[in-house]
Amino acid sequence: MASPQLGRRPSTTKTQISELAIALFTERGFDETSVDEIAQAAGIARRTLFRYYPSKNAIPWGDFDDHLSAMRDHLAGLPPDETVADALRSALVAFNAVSDDQVAAHRRRMTLLLTVPALQAHSMIMYTGWREVIAEYVAVRTGSTAADHLPQTAGWLMLGVALSSYEQWLADPSTNLTALLTEGSRILGQGLEAL
Repeated sequence: MASPQLGRRPSTTKTQISELAIALFTERGFDETSVDEIAQAAGIARRTLFRYYPSKNAIPWGDFDDHLSAMRDHLAGLPPDETVADALRSALVAFNAVSDDQVAAHRRRMTLLLTVPALQAHSMIMYTGWREVIAEYVAVRTGSTAADHLPQTAGWLMLGVALSSYEQWLADPSTNLTALLTEGSRILGQGLEAL
């Protein structure tokens, strides 16, 4: 008979902490939930929680940096003859893909990020990294730099498509997020004059 394991508990992941926190925020409210309560729910010390996330506002974002890296890799792996519009549409849809079993959890996450004032303010910081991935790709494709006007504009426009798609998706559960993202990026690709 094996003896019980002694010592450290299995490690907690960023995703687990984020999911626990989102459940608490949804149940109690963002402002009403303390960092200590999140740490306690995760079974870790407050100090340990801050090794995973720099602030309470960052917790609902989960492994966002990993997702940005995946989007950068996705764009880098696309064929060079694919149009910029098609490439950005592909990246937008891939970045926001959610498996059927995660739709409810993703709705809770995005509801918090798009409606809680403190999180909306923090989101602008997070969106900077997202827009930079888009701008870097557009810069490579257009022979410019990521700081130039065209790549920066593309980043802001794609962010607008994503946010408007999420607003529609959260307002009407019968809508399909992928379809909204695809249609929004199609409109962007054609330009408003085509409407």
